Amino acid sequence: MADLAAYGGLFLAALAAATLLPTQSEAALVGLLLTDSYPVILLVTVASLGNVMGSLINWMLGRGIERFRGRSWFPASPAMLDRASRWYHRYGRWSLLASWVPVIGDPLTVVAGVLREPLWSFLLLVAVAKTGRYLVLTGITLNWM
Repeated sequence: MADLAAYGGLFLAALAAATLLPTQSEAALVGLLLTDSYPVILLVTVASLGNVMGSLINWMLGRGIERFRGRSWFPASPAMLDRASRWYHRYGRWSLLASWVPVIGDPLTVVAGVLREPLWSFLLLVAVAKTGRYLVLTGITLNWM
């Protein structure tokens, strides 16, 4: 049961961190890695899946943003979306490789939805970026131990 809680908590932390909510998943992953109680590949996989799913939520929000843009609860400010839009227009779909970067990464995934980036390319590029970030973090953590 503790394993399910650990993996479930990691998945939810990674999912929330990939949305426009101001949370971080790196601490959860590093904490679980430091326990040396869970298979590393499974931790990276769970964190990556949660993070990509969170980005997919952003992409879906972007697809329907015009309906919600003026709502007070909408988590992205017009300035944030404008900055991400300029970045996306400058670098195109390849800018999604920066989806792991704090502050700009999450709005980029919303903008990808607004600009109708195809789902297949969105998922591929975001999965590479998010998984790559977790692999680097895992490598640093395990070499530090």
